[in-house]
Amino acid sequence: MPSVMRRYAGGEGRFERPSGKGDPDLGGPVVLMVSGGADSTALLVLAATSKLDIDDGRGTARIARERLHVLHVNHCLRGLDAEEDEEFVRELADRYGIPCTVRRVDVAALARERGEAALGNVENAGREVRYAAAAELANQLAEQAGLPRSSARILTAHTADDRAETFFMNAIRGTGPSGLSSIPRRRNRIVRPLIDMTHDQLCDLLRMRGIVWREDDTNHDTRYLRAYVRHEIMPVARRRNQRVSASLATTCDILSDEDAFLNQLASKAYRDLVRREGEGMVALDAARLAASEVALARRVVRKALLAICPGARLEARHVAQVLMLVAAGHGSCTVPVDVDVRVEFGLLIVRASGSEHTGVSSWLEVPGRLALDAGRALVARLVGVPAGSRAPDVARAHGREWEEQSVLLDATASGVDPVQGGRLWVDAVQPGDVLCPLGMHGQSKKLSDLLAEAHVPVAERAEVPVVRTSATGAVVWVAGIRADERARVTADTRVMLELTLEA
Repeated sequence: MPSVMRRYAGGEGRFERPSGKGDPDLGGPVVLMVSGGADSTALLVLAATSKLDIDDGRGTARIARERLHVLHVNHCLRGLDAEEDEEFVRELADRYGIPCTVRRVDVAALARERGEAALGNVENAGREVRYAAAAELANQLAEQAGLPRSSARILTAHTADDRAETFFMNAIRGTGPSGLSSIPRRRNRIVRPLIDMTHDQLCDLLRMRGIVWREDDTNHDTRYLRAYVRHEIMPVARRRNQRVSASLATTCDILSDEDAFLNQLASKAYRDLVRREGEGMVALDAARLAASEVALARRVVRKALLAICPGARLEARHVAQVLMLVAAGHGSCTVPVDVDVRVEFGLLIVRASGSEHTGVSSWLEVPGRLALDAGRALVARLVGVPAGSRAPDVARAHGREWEEQSVLLDATASGVDPVQGGRLWVDAVQPGDVLCPLGMHGQSKKLSDLLAEAHVPVAERAEVPVVRTSATGAVVWVAGIRADERARVTADTRVMLELTLEA
């Protein structure tokens, strides 16, 4: 990504650290995102000369000059105009004695690299670049000041008009309550202190102070959705209601509060429904999810998908596709966010594409311990039959106590020397594998059928350890599920092999 970073302070070409380094009473650094347009110019002026509420516990108050730092991102989209915007912001920051960082990024080239050269995608790429640059700068300034990153604030110049426009933009694209909540007043460290003011109010303020600003011609290009809403839809809405921006701001606040409440409920429901979690995978109780209120179920599914693919831009159709599987109680699909979804054996399994486990292939020393994935391990040891006890009784009692997570087998029948020990081979289920399940008196069964009867999802069967007498030998134990009848403890057993699957 081509970029140039430059810092200015007081016109002397140097970066000045805050004078209150390490002093939490001063407050953390405040990054002002300034493009040079009227709104962001007003933000810089107000931050330097007036009181603002930046949600840092001080209420509406003057911001210490030492905290302020301007950030301008040159998208390299408008040739000489972009260069002049950059120079304007730098000179304006210098006029108020505020350090300025300029970052240049060829956003169009970045979008092309991603294969996203459409206008809307160039806009998205530019937005991502701006916020990434702001976060990076805020972190650097907080570190230099000896303060936690959370103390920093990133201020944007979004207005009530921007909020109304975003409401209509999201409605046009199709969205839910979160999208209709539009631009929040605050998200983490990002604060919008001008969100209750209109663009016209800020322009009037600048005119009264004799301050000019830059105009971006692309703001009038209605090929961009925001410009289309601003110049085609908002004027029509204002003819019906001159205060449409303020009215929609109230609507957005209400929707935002209700959305936050539903998210709290959905977060609790999600935690209650999770049955298994691993790297790139989460499994939920599908039956209970199907019985949930649809408003909560949608949000739970979104959380599951975002837990596996955090950067996904989910659409309503993706969530609906998953909920159809949940309602049917079976089936699978791949949603367009590189996530595979499957409903089977009462579980909704969400897994990142390509994250299927291949299982372990290794020797297990006897006695010894073999580490598996997800913190699991197989442990083997030799155990003598207690004096006065019958080996089969001991083995049955052990099996009931450990509920298939540990078994006692005949060491010799399992291919292990009862005195010297030995080793067993551990791998995953292989095509054509068969077992004589313990308790079925010598009848054979395919391991695939055994795992299906045990309700092990297809995508997880490679994770089930299979213990064998050797790399090509007979199966001794399908860990956690069933041992082989031929390795069972008998009345003649003197030394037992204990195999345990540790979670």
